[in-house]
Parts: sequence; C-alpha cells; structure tokens
Amino acid sequence: MRTSQKIYLPFKRFLGILGSLIGITLSAALFWWWIIPVNAIVTKGHPFFLHERLGKNKKVFHVIKFRSMKMNANAYLSPSDMSASIQHAMETKFGSFLRKSSLDETPQLLNVFIGQMAFIGPRPGAAKNEEELIELRESYTPNAYDVRPGLSGYAQMKMNRDPDPAKKALYDHEYVAKLSFWFDFKIFWWTIFKIFGLAKGR
Repeated sequence: MRTSQKIYLPFKRFLGILGSLIGITLSAALFWWWIIPVNAIVTKGHPFFLHERLGKNKKVFHVIKFRSMKMNANAYLSPSDMSASIQHAMETKFGSFLRKSSLDETPQLLNVFIGQMAFIGPRPGAAKNEEELIELRESYTPNAYDVRPGLSGYAQMKMNRDPDPAKKALYDHEYVAKLSFWFDFKIFWWTIFKIFGLAKGR
C-alpha cells in the first residue's frame, strides 16, 4: 500500500464516522419513523434483516438492512443464492419500493459508524456460499479484503448488477490499487447520480 493511501485511510475513517452520524440522524428523522412500523406490518415480522458478510481481513460481521422480502424467504435461500427473478418473487410490495429507492440500505450507516464498513469500498460478499468470489478476490494483490467494504463501490457502479464474480474480483482489485480521496469522491457522486437515474455503469 502506498504512503499516500496509508495517510488517507485514517481520514477516510473520520469521514465515515462523521458522515454516518449525520446520515443516521437525517434518515431516522425523515424515513425510519414510518419505514420501521410499516415494514413490520407488511412483512409480519422483524423490520430489519441481518446477513453475515466478510469485511476487512475476512472478518465476519452482520450487515443491517430493512427487510424487503417475506419473512419465510430466507428459510430456503439467502439473498446471495437467489436469482433476480426469485428475489423479485419473494419481495413484498413495500420491499420492492425500498430496494428500488435504496432505502433498504440506510441501516448500513450503523455498520459504517461502528467501523465494519466505509461509504466507499468493495461491496461485502456473503460469508457463506460465495467460495468462488472469495478465491478470485484473494488471487489479486492488493484485494478486497485489504480494506473495509463499502455501501457502494467501483465494481457495483461498473457492473450494473452483473453477477460475474471474475469481473467483480478484478474491479475490486483495481479499486484498492487506485484507492485515493479523489477516486472515492468520484465513486460517491457516481453512486448519487445513478440512484437518481442520471448515470450508468461504464
């Protein structure tokens, strides 16, 4: 890792703490007060969904999301094992709205605040059933497990939901190799524009 990257990482963590604290405060005030009760009623269960993911140095943690699927969906498969069509069939109507608007991801601000994630970084892969992705990522130096995973990432922006693990591992390697404030800044705004339909993967 370059000296400039080692200097940037503590600053990136500071931005993560500050930004997530602001984000938690704003999203809770604007959205959570109605998402939590409505989601609990619609899914007939807990409004949150926890899923085991691999973070920095392959440490297992639980990513936090608003539940977007029916309560019994995960009794059969985890989301990472489901095809897009199966996931869509398992979604609740409210869950579909949450996913399209990306509001289901807002609880991950808590993961950022406590240091398990960053705003920008490789998306955290599932801790189970993604052996191919893990192996492909580890074939590169540097790789995705050298840094904190992100709410959004370079591979996520480039791939447009393409599930190809080889491409994902390569883009994750490229991200870590190019890691800098300006690269993160670019991906951050790319993500914002994409959420509002103003940008596409390329």
